[in-house]
Amino acid sequence: QVQLVESGGGLVQAGGSLRLSCAASGSIFSINDMGWYRQAPGKQRELVATITTSGTTRSYADSVKGRFTISRDNAKNTVYLQMDSLKPEDTAVYYCKAWTNLNGQGASYWGQGTQVTVSS
Repeated sequence: QVQLVESGGGLVQAGGSLRLSCAASGSIFSINDMGWYRQAPGKQRELVATITTSGTTRSYADSVKGRFTISRDNAKNTVYLQMDSLKPEDTAVYYCKAWTNLNGQGASYWGQGTQVTVSS
């Protein structure tokens, strides 16, 4: 089992920045890739960014490329999402996700989410 706790959300004006954190605990040795998703009211949850175990490969949704940066600190068991040049359309609940592999069995875990609100 892996537990994920997000933090860092809040209210910010358009053009501002926020940094989200996601701290993992439990069977952290089994964690491989990690990522961030978001869900706006009335919309489906969408992928924002992912990062591989070593941090060498990162991917982003087109809507956030050049504005958001995903990173991870494996010593702290934490993944981050630096969000710059925020827009009102970035308003959503942001969720952290971890993919694990334990003895050949894959699984995934979600955090509880953190609200990000961008005012115009």
